[in-house]
Amino acid sequence: MMAAVRMINMILGTMFLLFYSYQIFYICVPFIKKDKPHKESKLHKYAVLISARNEENVIANLVNSIHHQDYPAELVDIYVIADNCTDNTADRAVKAGANVFVRENLELVGKGYALDYAISRIFNEKGDDFYDGFFVFDADNILDTGYITAMNRTFSDGHRIVTSYRNSTNYGTNWITSGYALWYIRESQYVNHSRMLLGSGCAINGTGFLVSGEVLKKSGGWKYHLLTEDIEFSIAKAIEGERIAFCPDAFVYDEQPRTFRQSWKQRLRWARGFLQVFCHYGLDLFKGIFSKNGWTCYDMLITVLPINVITLAIAVMNVITFSVQIVNGAMAWWEPLWSVGQWCGRMYAMLFIMGLVAAVTESKRIHTSTAKRMKYLFTFPLFQFTYVPISILAIFKKVRWEPTPHQGPPVSSEKIEKTREHTE
Repeated sequence: MMAAVRMINMILGTMFLLFYSYQIFYICVPFIKKDKPHKESKLHKYAVLISARNEENVIANLVNSIHHQDYPAELVDIYVIADNCTDNTADRAVKAGANVFVRENLELVGKGYALDYAISRIFNEKGDDFYDGFFVFDADNILDTGYITAMNRTFSDGHRIVTSYRNSTNYGTNWITSGYALWYIRESQYVNHSRMLLGSGCAINGTGFLVSGEVLKKSGGWKYHLLTEDIEFSIAKAIEGERIAFCPDAFVYDEQPRTFRQSWKQRLRWARGFLQVFCHYGLDLFKGIFSKNGWTCYDMLITVLPINVITLAIAVMNVITFSVQIVNGAMAWWEPLWSVGQWCGRMYAMLFIMGLVAAVTESKRIHTSTAKRMKYLFTFPLFQFTYVPISILAIFKKVRWEPTPHQGPPVSSEKIEKTREHTE
């Protein structure tokens, strides 16, 4: 029995290695390939959509950062969707200079419904061809002053959906915020950027993206309402053969959850959302592997593959086997612990190296002290380990969308701008 379990573990481990090994190659891509030169840019008219629920502490920061863009202001209209708010979000958005849509619907809850509401109103009031593209941000975001100009260059190249480099305003607050922030930096530079360089489709990462009016018109608005509407949108577009591009010099900053409780609830929603997306789109993604857009479909399928279900099954199988062996005297009690410890050690080392590469190569874009940057490298793998119980719980627990409270960024817009100038 023990030999059979070891064989199964070895086979599954080899399969996982084969499935995910391409992401190791992704790390090398930005070092060996260069971005293609842009075509001549054209000025486009944009709508900015910001879904905000009780975001009075931060909404003005984002609106102000949009007003301070180096892109022509007359070509950018800002719309804040005050979604089921019970605070002064709407008033503060108006005072900051945004158009405000007040939405009250406690049955259809979530960012996807708020976006669909705003797009429908704009299409009805202004026509479906008034704006060339729609930016989507979360209320806690801050934009680099060259953000829209950079995104417009990529949009002018002919890409109909563009995502951007996601960074964080509160990297140095604690091990939780740094865990999020370093992961987003790694995904921006060594996943989405690599995909773009290789001509593959990218994935939307929550916030900071641009969608052409033509795409939204074809979709009939924003029809993505699962718990993780961003990855649902990415998957749906991959299946349709619509390539999502990445703009490496458009920087959007957002605020990460500060407490483990907030982080747990947010990541539990994400884990449950990934399961939903797999159940809804998994079969179509698999079929898409054999189409013209095959590599992107494979990449997206691996992204939403329910590893938590497989992990739970393997864990249960091993626990039962080890327990039987210990009771029968065929194994000492400490042997399973040693085996688990070795696995954790290997995973820790792999995650540490991933974090190290991102932290060193992108150091000028990390807004914290060198001491904290080094300190949180060692906690980065531990933060990732906490996904294991979260992912397993997501299999069984019913999850609803809930807003994450924001306090405002400890890193100022001025400091972000100075860092951008230093890295150019």
